[in-house]
Amino acid sequence: MKTYTKIGKLKSALGEVRSKGRSVGFVPTMGFLHGGHLSLVKASLKNTDCTVVSLFVNPTQFGPQEDFDEYPRDFIRDSWLLEELGVDFLFSPDPDEMYPQDYKTYVEVKDLQDVLEGRSRPGHFRGVCTIVLKLFNIVCPDVAFFGQKDAQQAIILQRMVNDLNLGIQIEVLPTVREEDGLALSSRNVYLDPQQRQAALCLSKSLDEAGRMILGGERRAGSILDRMEKIIKGENLAKLDYIAIVDPVSLEPLAEIKQDALIALAVFIGKVRLIDNRMVSPKE
Repeated sequence: MKTYTKIGKLKSALGEVRSKGRSVGFVPTMGFLHGGHLSLVKASLKNTDCTVVSLFVNPTQFGPQEDFDEYPRDFIRDSWLLEELGVDFLFSPDPDEMYPQDYKTYVEVKDLQDVLEGRSRPGHFRGVCTIVLKLFNIVCPDVAFFGQKDAQQAIILQRMVNDLNLGIQIEVLPTVREEDGLALSSRNVYLDPQQRQAALCLSKSLDEAGRMILGGERRAGSILDRMEKIIKGENLAKLDYIAIVDPVSLEPLAEIKQDALIALAVFIGKVRLIDNRMVSPKE
């Protein structure tokens, strides 16, 4: 595995790859890799000729009161994991490489960026879209891989790719979970044992929603009420938001007549966790 910190050197190396007609897969990450990230890397290794992984904790997607400085980082461990898997290129730039002094250009996807995560974290998706577009322009991948756990992010990035005619295939892979249902997240490391147990209320509420829908319930309000009761029944949990929305427009649904996305964010102590599930009414 070759590691690059400079944009020009990575672009030059990838130019040689493309000159040989090899396909390029890309997995953008903020590091502190877990099984969810690694599932994306494995998919790229399986389906493309050359795999690029980026490790970059992007400052522009963190709000003033968020955990940018504390966000977990372990470059040596991450690098070892990627090399063991057989990744071709690792890109780990400094912030000044990606955002030079007096940087002024940002990317937004209107409306989709302002709901759910965007309402709770204003400016978050502006930062996400900006860094991902910059990385796309640097790597020029044929395929980019993302996780379903960040469902809204994947929906927004797909729209960005379509609207800007980038010609990149976006592959969204299933959320990877612990055996007890907790979605893997770099922020899980913040949880103490009691909080770790409390965090199961997210997946338990989604499981209950799935059972209700399979049982014939179609009223979004009834499903949301039941999910909220489960979450509020956990003393360490504080609900940020919960919604049932259209998986393309992110508009809220009153009734589940077609595919729907159930998304939620919950504070467990000071740790903010997200989860979601795609559901479909029984035929």
